[in-house]
Amino acid sequence: VRWMMYWIVFALFMATETFTDLLISWFPFYYEVKMAFVIWLLSPYTRGASLLYRRFVHPTLARREKDIDAFLVRARERGYETMLHFGKRGLNLAATAAVQAATKSQGALAGRLRSFSTQDLHSLPEQN
Repeated sequence: VRWMMYWIVFALFMATETFTDLLISWFPFYYEVKMAFVIWLLSPYTRGASLLYRRFVHPTLARREKDIDAFLVRARERGYETMLHFGKRGLNLAATAAVQAATKSQGALAGRLRSFSTQDLHSLPEQN
């Protein structure tokens, strides 16, 4: 559980830091403070990630649990519909390509794929 809290808090930190880094990276000792913050989050003595998770992240997630669940249901439905849509589209493209290839090489295919009758087979020279 401790590592789960750390990685969730660290991921949120990295997501916000991606945008705020451009604005505040010019402050003196910015990178040193950032490194000290990550060590504080990770340290088993300070338990910074647990503190931040229990005080801020968990209450926010608990308040928005119904919204998150509804979003996940909608995303699953949209994902299934999207998969079906692109699957049908891919099959249509493959069928169209196969038909076009068959019509372009109709003469060559007809010569190679003609069926032999028993009379044709008897007229073939025997190869031993």
